[in-house]
Amino acid sequence: MTDIEPISVEVAYALPDRQKIITLLVEPGTTAFVAACRSKITDFFPDLELETAKMGIFGQTLGTKGLKPAKEYELQDGDRVEIYRPLISDPKEVRRKRAEKAAKKD
Repeated sequence: MTDIEPISVEVAYALPDRQKIITLLVEPGTTAFVAACRSKITDFFPDLELETAKMGIFGQTLGTKGLKPAKEYELQDGDRVEIYRPLISDPKEVRRKRAEKAAKKD
């Protein structure tokens, strides 16, 4: 019988004033979502909704650019699951307003 070695991963979440990175050992095949749940990061951030939160691995949002969604993405040893906060404002709208303001100065 072969023993399966666990892999080490991190789960990270940050607010403007504080952050938490939790290291845990999981079995190979564990998804990003399951690791986030097992990390119990919501104990530190009770308002965090893992079910709806966007997640990524080292700045690459899961479920985009050919990456599987968090509930399907199987972690590799050393991966960091980043849980993203919802955007307060739309970056495109902010850039548009900034461009309009700059145009008025000319």
